[in-house]
Amino acid sequence: MFKGKKIIAIIPARGGSKRIKNKNILNFKGEPMIAKTLKVAQKSKFIDKVIVSTESNKILNICKKYGDKTPFLRQKAFDDKSSVQQATLEALKQCESHFSDYDIVVQLMPNCPIRKLETLNSSIRHFFNSKKNSQISFFEYGCANPWWAHRIKDKSIKALSRKNIFTRSQDLEKLYCPTGSIWISYIKTLKRYKTFYSPNYGYFLMNFDEAIDIDTHDDLNLAKKIRK
Repeated sequence: MFKGKKIIAIIPARGGSKRIKNKNILNFKGEPMIAKTLKVAQKSKFIDKVIVSTESNKILNICKKYGDKTPFLRQKAFDDKSSVQQATLEALKQCESHFSDYDIVVQLMPNCPIRKLETLNSSIRHFFNSKKNSQISFFEYGCANPWWAHRIKDKSIKALSRKNIFTRSQDLEKLYCPTGSIWISYIKTLKRYKTFYSPNYGYFLMNFDEAIDIDTHDDLNLAKKIRK
């Protein structure tokens, strides 16, 4: 419990990943990828309960080897069309039948395996200090500068902003990209708006390495080269 509020962490881990088969449990630096997130959540001094939300018995059984005690499988919101936020809401609904009420949910994506414990704790402290009702993790765009983005369709190419492609990077306003690494919300707020992007949501800035989302094999190869 932190500042009188009970905090539950939800790790959404769907079994039917398409771009990388069995992504959440593939070997990542010596252990199943999801174990990296699970162990960090379990070590956080601010988190009172950790739940792995999955429809897969295989994933849940692997997590149990790392001390997870989730007493249920996800019953809804595990198809290709369901959002991660829907999965987290479904997990919270299922939790109501097993545990006492919690005030705050921390959503931790298992495909962001490089986040550090101190970063997770700092994010939670930042959330309380910001006095926002929800908070999204972000990182600063680096070499992939979105101001210079082009759209390629068939055999044609067009800049999204012709003005910006002639502007030096140091003269362009900094932009930031959301990452699924650490999302936080008061549970009442999430239930009301059905999204962590609730009105007047806050932000927490992270380093690129801890923020990386592994969705493709290129992402995976890059993440494996980053030291934790």
